[in-house]
Amino acid sequence: MKNMKKSNLIILGMVFLSFGCTENYIDEIIPVAQGTDITAPQVTIEFPSEGTLIRVTEDVTAINIKFEVMDDIEVESISLKLNGNEIAKYNDFKDYRRVIKEHLHENLGNGAHTLVVEARDLSGKTTTKTVNFEKVEPYKPMYDGETFYLPFDGDYMELINIKNANVNGNPGFANGLIGRAYDGASNAYLTFPTTNLLSSEFSAVFWYKINAAPDRAGILVVGPPDTNNPNNMNNRSGGFRFFREGSGTNQTFKLNIGNGSGDNWFDGGAAASINPSTNTDWVHLAFTISETNASVYINGQKVSGGDFPGVNWTGCDVLSIASGAPRFAEWGHLSDGSLFDELRLFNKALTQEEVQNIIDAEKP
Repeated sequence: MKNMKKSNLIILGMVFLSFGCTENYIDEIIPVAQGTDITAPQVTIEFPSEGTLIRVTEDVTAINIKFEVMDDIEVESISLKLNGNEIAKYNDFKDYRRVIKEHLHENLGNGAHTLVVEARDLSGKTTTKTVNFEKVEPYKPMYDGETFYLPFDGDYMELINIKNANVNGNPGFANGLIGRAYDGASNAYLTFPTTNLLSSEFSAVFWYKINAAPDRAGILVVGPPDTNNPNNMNNRSGGFRFFREGSGTNQTFKLNIGNGSGDNWFDGGAAASINPSTNTDWVHLAFTISETNASVYINGQKVSGGDFPGVNWTGCDVLSIASGAPRFAEWGHLSDGSLFDELRLFNKALTQEEVQNIIDAEKP
């Protein structure tokens, strides 16, 4: 009898609970009509974007196309076309109002390309989005021994090894001798790893438009770390330091090279100096290092040089451009506010004739 009463109470409680949930706590599922399809699909191409330049060492590469399509009611289909040819089509979606997709196209060749993404909704409305981009032909070294080429044409990518610089601060770009140029700023500089750049012989050539403020600056530096002075490095036992110093009317270019047990100086004095207040044109700077001597050139003319026992590269894993930082900071040769263009490095000591040939090939 007690068990029957207990069972009746449980059943009655479940009925009241069911009624209470329906009335007060849990909404019934009510179908909602889709409504009127008002707008056409929205298409966003995440990559590539308009004007993208794809640089790799291969003539044919893969590209991962990323895009998104949204619609107020339902996406019916999406078509991808590259240079007029359909490369993918989609019509089955987990989320039919927001579609996020990636498509790997594996055979992108050199040249200009046009990507079209066309989306259609259930009511027949279509939206087409188009971007133009380019797969740039790989750069082929133009000169014997060339290992590094940085043109500064709107980015900081080195074109032989296809590496982007580590950018410190906020440098910019300006009109260069050829295309665009690096435009220095306070506390700004670039660094690259020195992998495959260092050998018993070494040369650097580039175009330079001087800004004498600040009155001293690092230009190109490859040096070892300074464990004795890690916050203000100035270890000159290896690598090189190419820099300038002086005043608003006289800037002298100097080269210091570490030989392992000490360092050698190549300071041409007046011959290696220019007046920034009167010389506002581009100048061509170059320096060469062999196993027995070094030379500095301005506009193809040798302005300093001499014998030394050869460069030591121990610990020299960072190339700094447009500053002495981080490895040549103690004497204040930091960021350079000048313009740089067409920087090339070599694994050989260029002759004066070779330096002049580069000048003749590049000068407008």
